Amino acid sequence: MTAIKHALQRDIFTPNDERLLGIVNVCKAGKKKKNCFLCATVTTERPVQVKVVKVKKSDKGDFYKRQLTWELRDLTEVDAKDASKENPEFDLHFEKVYRWVASSTAEKNSFISCIWKLNQRYLRKKVEFVNVSSQLLEELPKAEESVPSGESQSVAGGDEDALDDYQELSTREEQDIESMMEMCEYAVSNAEAFAEKLFKELQVLDGANIQSIMASEKQVNILMQLLDEALTEEMLQSVKEQMDQISQSNRLIQISNTNNGKLLNEIQFIVNYMDLSKGQIRALQEGDLTSPKGIEACINASEALLQCMNVALRPGHEKLMAVKQQQQLFVDLRDTFARRLTNHLNNLFVHQVTHLLVNSPWYLVMFPLTVPQGYDQSSTLSQHQTELVLPKHSPLHRDLLRYAKLMDWLKNTHREKYDGLSRTYVDYMSRLYEREIKDFFEIAKIKMAGTSKEAKGKFATLPRKESALKQETESLHGSSGKLTGSTSSLNKLTVQGSNSRRSQSSSLLDMGNMSASDLDVADRTKFDKIFEQVLSELEPLCLAEQDFLSKFFKLQQHMTVPETEELDGSTPSKLPPPQTEHRHSLKDMVRHMMNKIFQSIETELNSLIALGDKIDSFHSLYMLVKMSHHVWTAENVDPASFLSTTLGNVLVTVKRNFDKCISGQIRQMEEVKISKKSKVGILSFVTGFEEFAELAETIFRNAERRGDLDKAYVKLIRAVFMNVEKVASESQKTPRDVVMMENFHHIFSTLSRLKISCLDAERREAKHKYTDHLQSYVINSLGQPLEKLNHFFEGVEARVAQGIREEEVSYQLAFNKQELRKVIKEYPGKEVKKGLDNLYKKVDKHLCEEESLLQVVWHSMQDEFIRQYKHFEDLIGRCYPGSGITMEFTIQDMLEYFSSIAQSH
Repeated sequence: MTAIKHALQRDIFTPNDERLLGIVNVCKAGKKKKNCFLCATVTTERPVQVKVVKVKKSDKGDFYKRQLTWELRDLTEVDAKDASKENPEFDLHFEKVYRWVASSTAEKNSFISCIWKLNQRYLRKKVEFVNVSSQLLEELPKAEESVPSGESQSVAGGDEDALDDYQELSTREEQDIESMMEMCEYAVSNAEAFAEKLFKELQVLDGANIQSIMASEKQVNILMQLLDEALTEEMLQSVKEQMDQISQSNRLIQISNTNNGKLLNEIQFIVNYMDLSKGQIRALQEGDLTSPKGIEACINASEALLQCMNVALRPGHEKLMAVKQQQQLFVDLRDTFARRLTNHLNNLFVHQVTHLLVNSPWYLVMFPLTVPQGYDQSSTLSQHQTELVLPKHSPLHRDLLRYAKLMDWLKNTHREKYDGLSRTYVDYMSRLYEREIKDFFEIAKIKMAGTSKEAKGKFATLPRKESALKQETESLHGSSGKLTGSTSSLNKLTVQGSNSRRSQSSSLLDMGNMSASDLDVADRTKFDKIFEQVLSELEPLCLAEQDFLSKFFKLQQHMTVPETEELDGSTPSKLPPPQTEHRHSLKDMVRHMMNKIFQSIETELNSLIALGDKIDSFHSLYMLVKMSHHVWTAENVDPASFLSTTLGNVLVTVKRNFDKCISGQIRQMEEVKISKKSKVGILSFVTGFEEFAELAETIFRNAERRGDLDKAYVKLIRAVFMNVEKVASESQKTPRDVVMMENFHHIFSTLSRLKISCLDAERREAKHKYTDHLQSYVINSLGQPLEKLNHFFEGVEARVAQGIREEEVSYQLAFNKQELRKVIKEYPGKEVKKGLDNLYKKVDKHLCEEESLLQVVWHSMQDEFIRQYKHFEDLIGRCYPGSGITMEFTIQDMLEYFSSIAQSH
């Protein structure tokens, strides 16, 4: 291998300024053996480039040539396959994986070791060596580490590496070589002879070196023996012990310094993170919770206390007596401040709610003797009697929100007290809102029933009880007391007001029999305004309270809510202890508290809706539109909020009342009875549908629930159609065609005027029915003035239809010319005019005045009469040709008859 290495260096790498450092004889894995050499080389010029070159013999086998070259920096991985067993296979990962089999494991290991050393020396990007023994990957000797990386030094020291037998020549060596070459004049002309001479001299020198080394081995052994003996001497032993002592002392000093530094860090950590100032302790113990500055100081002190209590202690800190004492101090301060804060807020809740209740306008109306001195009672009562307004609690919310951060601190430190305050607030506010909401809805009911003046007179005579204020205050401070109001009088007033007002269970039939004043549009508009005012007052009230609950109680995304307590308020007002709570979202917690506070809203709304529906069933239209709009608005803000849920539940009731109203109208249509002695005219439920549609179009303009009205329209109009046909069939006084013609004309006119898109098909159907029955009525009526003439020509047409030729009809005995002249003579112009005049009077009796169809029907009869006249003349011309027979009157005469009759009436 040495000869091959020298040959490759001489023939291939020296001409390219490269040095060969490692070589291995390989062949490709899994193929027919074609031996080649992998060579690890470096360039002699700087910067040094490290390459892996594949060299193979030429086809003739007389010289070597380069086949492939890779930069070592492109090598990513060297895989030796097995680090524990001898295996000649290995892989080199360049841009692709090259799999090789070395001629021997030793050559493979030597080449891999060379690659590792070159990678360590020259490359920043380190190659990954896989399945390589750690003995091969030994570090470079320290002597080499001090050599600059760019110098041409040996890759690895020691005789074990014969990879680099080239060293840079010194100045003296260069001079010796030059003198040697001068002594050999043929050195330049015959390089091979010169090299051979040098090689022989080198062999002689190598032999001399080997003999010198062998001769000095014995001397080295003697020197080592003397050194071993010197170590046993007392002086050397003493020096060793002293050095050991100094080393031990230095180590102990270093350990001591390290421990002192760590101890200082621990003390600083404890002092910095577990210490409160005297001012903060004083604020927690006796800070003013009524003034803004005092509240701010308490907030800062509580936050500092929470940080100290939540500090993450390092291992072992909890065993320190000072830390235990400081933690106990924190616990005492926490309990003291939590107790102070809870008592203060609890008293604040009671005081504020009591103040609001006692000063409420309704309380002053009920118990005027308890009014404080200087309180303007007249203005309050006047405002209460004229305006439908709910009290605003923004001042209370503003005062309490100053303690929001403290409530957050209380929630994180004393959850039991936090829950207790939550229950207290919900309990007292539910009493306050229950009173205010009931009073508010009583006013709404009184205004809705139209008995406000009577109610005011009733209130003026209410008994005055001075002890009521004391009773209300005691009920507030009691553990289980409830805020109860004297609402029985209001209930009585509501009943009286409802009875005093005319019962308006409105129906389409009733509306058909009502005058415009009976419809009481002003009352409906008033109801609409009252209902809208109720919803407009409730909405901001609920939103403001919900916003306050979220901010004041600092509800996080995940909170707890009682599982055992129902949300309808049927169970006691106290919330269960925290251990029975389950995790729910913020919305569930807020909605639960809102349900407790406003548990009477849904009941009162349903009661108000029932009253409005009782007064006038058409109020359900107003309520459906208003309630739908407010539900839609609430869902846009928060679909899962208390307000959205409550209004949605009430909307179901309103929709049910609306459907009941529509069903009632349909049921009353089916139960309609007509008089046998009077003409029918426009049916009451037809005019009722017109007024319903006009009202509904006004109410539902741009409404969200238009689809509900369209469905109701379809149900009503189909019922109207069906019952018009039913009444027309049962009518004895008025012809069926007249009933159908007039009523469907009225329906068509109504639908055309209102332009209700969902009823376009019904509008076309109404027009079709009106036209058909008008034509039928005209044809049937015209047969009476010229009855014999009509019968004669009907017979003529029958004979023609039986197959008799038209010109042969005159030979029929019953239809000859003499019979025709006889029939025509019976209808001179004077008789025709008289018959038409009687027909006009009869039509006038059949038709009703409100629809004004007389002239339309009369004009249609004129057109039909002219059509019949022309038809008769045509039959005479075809069946009696050349007879010269004509009618006793002309078309012009007939037009004058119709015109004069119409003008005379």
